[in-house]
Amino acid sequence: MFYTFIRAVAAGVVWLVNGRFEIHNADKLPEGNYILVGPHRTWWDPIFFALAAWPTRFMFMAKIELFKNPILRYILVHANAFPVDRANPGPSAIKTPVQNLKKGNLSLIMFPSGSRHSQEMKGGAMVIAKLSGAPIVPMVYQGPVKFGTLFKRNNVKMSYGDPIYIDKKIKLSDENIQQFGHDLQAAFDQVDRALDPSFVYVDPSPKEDK
Repeated sequence: MFYTFIRAVAAGVVWLVNGRFEIHNADKLPEGNYILVGPHRTWWDPIFFALAAWPTRFMFMAKIELFKNPILRYILVHANAFPVDRANPGPSAIKTPVQNLKKGNLSLIMFPSGSRHSQEMKGGAMVIAKLSGAPIVPMVYQGPVKFGTLFKRNNVKMSYGDPIYIDKKIKLSDENIQQFGHDLQAAFDQVDRALDPSFVYVDPSPKEDK
């Protein structure tokens, strides 16, 4: 109930601030739960991802520092977010999403780079997909990346790529995880080009990591 309420509020705020957004290739979304992954370009792209894929309900990874504020913690917990210590991620970073994906309760939104200012693909999505059996769906956001430009009602476009299925027999070796990272980045690039061949993402604040 609270998730639905937050979703409605977020949709209203997005509409007031930026207007409607475009969603492309929604037919690529699979039946059942899935792992929605994308390059982390703004602090609000998780909100746009969740709105675009409605009525699917999602859980989110959020850095543990955000849970220190009691009000924000209440909102995050009831929005299906769970804390992850990016410096020292514990077993719950994998166990929590795997359990929920298997139960069929929630899909997962995550950003494999872990940060808005990193291009390095980490292997968490591959591990979660292998253990849960859920497919990975690449998605990209093209739109305002600075807070000020969000209010200028610049066009926001999002698009899905083909689902990626991880073989449960594959070994989670460094080599395979590295190859997965390359393949996932290639999938993001392909979706970006199909959506807008001239698109180039420029990090607005590469030295800042909030």
